[in-house]
Amino acid sequence: MSTGKIDHDYLNSHFEKYRKVLTQGGAAAENLERAATELHKSFATLTQEEQKYANIFLNDIQRGDVIPEEGKSFRDYLTEYMARAHDDGIHRFAEALGLSEALLRDLISRHVTASNINEFGRLDELKKTVDLKKAAAFFSKGGPTLPPLLVKARLDGELRRFILSGGFDVPAQG
Repeated sequence: MSTGKIDHDYLNSHFEKYRKVLTQGGAAAENLERAATELHKSFATLTQEEQKYANIFLNDIQRGDVIPEEGKSFRDYLTEYMARAHDDGIHRFAEALGLSEALLRDLISRHVTASNINEFGRLDELKKTVDLKKAAAFFSKGGPTLPPLLVKARLDGELRRFILSGGFDVPAQG
């Protein structure tokens, strides 16, 4: 068996224990706390990024925003949370720069490389949709407004980096 499968099963067994204690009517607080502690210990098998979303997920359960479904694994929830965050990041980036989200998503989905990112003029088409005032405001947060020429230069680099990262490397403002 692969280590990944063992880690997944280990994590999921702790999640199932937690879910069962959670769904028991009148479960003792100490039982719930013990199950949560064991589940948190199993997070060591996750990356830092996964741990972040695992904690968000558990907080959502504790607030009552999510009720875990039987048969749905912890990894299923984790994957959903991470995909939603990635999707939101792409949306926020497109909004911040005032560009076509559809064209941005299309370019990201093509898994382009640095050498073919502008094949058929796709990157140029995307750049034409940018609201330069929004982009200037985004790149100038907390500082002097950048002149249009610098906005365009920074925009090109940030768009390339964002697209080549698959939409994960969101540029910092300012």
